[in-house]
Amino acid sequence: MITIDPVTILLFIVIILFLAKVFNNRKQHNNNNFPPGPTPLPIIGNMHIIDLAKPHNTFIELSKKYGSVFSIQLGLEKMVILCGYDAVKDALINYAEEFSERPDSPLFTETSQGYGVAFAHGENWKVMRRFALSTLRDYGTGKKSIKNKMSDECECLMQTFRSYEGKPFDNMTIISAAVANIIVSILLGHRYEYDDPTIRRLIKLINENVRLLESPMVRLYNSYPSVIGWLPGSHRKILKNRNELQKFIRATFTKQKKELDINDQRNLIESFLAKQQEGKPESALYYHDNNLTELVVNLFVAGMETTTTTLRWGLLLMMKYPEIQRKVQNEIERVIGSAQPQTEHRKEMPYTDAVIHEIQRFGDIVPSNVPHATSQDVTFRGYFIPKGTVVIPVLSSALRDKAYFEKPEQFYPEHFLDSEGHFKKNEAFIPFSLGKRSCAGENLAKAELFVFFTTLLQNFTFQAPPGAKLDLTPVSGFTNAPLHHEICAIPRI
Repeated sequence: MITIDPVTILLFIVIILFLAKVFNNRKQHNNNNFPPGPTPLPIIGNMHIIDLAKPHNTFIELSKKYGSVFSIQLGLEKMVILCGYDAVKDALINYAEEFSERPDSPLFTETSQGYGVAFAHGENWKVMRRFALSTLRDYGTGKKSIKNKMSDECECLMQTFRSYEGKPFDNMTIISAAVANIIVSILLGHRYEYDDPTIRRLIKLINENVRLLESPMVRLYNSYPSVIGWLPGSHRKILKNRNELQKFIRATFTKQKKELDINDQRNLIESFLAKQQEGKPESALYYHDNNLTELVVNLFVAGMETTTTTLRWGLLLMMKYPEIQRKVQNEIERVIGSAQPQTEHRKEMPYTDAVIHEIQRFGDIVPSNVPHATSQDVTFRGYFIPKGTVVIPVLSSALRDKAYFEKPEQFYPEHFLDSEGHFKKNEAFIPFSLGKRSCAGENLAKAELFVFFTTLLQNFTFQAPPGAKLDLTPVSGFTNAPLHHEICAIPRI
């Protein structure tokens, strides 16, 4: 009887996958003017030259040699990289439909299965996005109820900060819980205390997954799912965390389904459940439990993670630049005084508005963007890009574009101020991305950032703990979060 070594079998599988992919790539890309890029090695492609923890840095460097539209190969997958604001805008605005798809990334496909809005495709994505935008308007942005919830949440946050009496503390879980309560009120109609084990567990699951998404093992899994899938590693941890998060969401809407009054819809889940009962053809096609689960997960993760990270950058930067913090506080005193900050105050506060914009730009929260894919064959800037090609519009390259920002590597609020101190827009400011796949919760996030940030600086002066060195290096992950640090919140009023 012939026995075959498992390593030999694994090697054989890798070679077969490689040859199949090479053949497919040649079929797709040969005889076409595909964007140029570094020469890939067998099996690994260009992985040896990519900083897998912070790929956006490598992409920006490669763009200096290959131009604003170029290609790389990660494992067996060829993809197109767009660098610089002009190229990103051109693709996502002028070719919005052609670049509107999501790739069939093994990890995202396994976790979402094409449901929800973030990684959905075709008509399902369009229906879910319309519903998300509509209900976020109905229960969120601009509504008096959500403004009151923000004010109440700010008061809870202030009380928690005051409880530390100016002593050092880690603000990550506290701010995460406060921000999460806003999106949770829209999704579930609920609020959690900051020490509630449920919200703490949900925050932990999300934060852990966001950090692990850029891990080398996840990159390898997305490149070689058949080979890597059965091995232990961060890809399996992400799937486990995601399953726990989905189980919580399902239990929540199952409970709400029993209590549903279609004549008195109070949150997004109830609006979705009401759609299920309309009896229309699209009710069964799109408004099913799988879409509801994934949609709520998408909005919960996006609604908590990026806003929390931006606020944490804001406080860290205020500690780093106390003179900027004082200017913001002076403007708050002049315009708002001791009243509760509201979004309407923004237009009267150009300096504060500029500082918040610069926090978002400098923080560079989602540097590589969520991957796009071409929905059809397209000729873009002289290059032919086949249908189904993965496309990375690098947001970091726009937010640090020297053609649009005078001091792109520095924290410089004057990027958003004219010579007379009035707020000025900068078209390259695209932290929420552009086009058909831009962030559905952009308006809600802007409102939260302004209200939370101004309320925090109205009530406290933020300082580093004695002897602490403030490091502005971001931690590796799908988002650029600050390194672990503590803050001192010194009461002002």
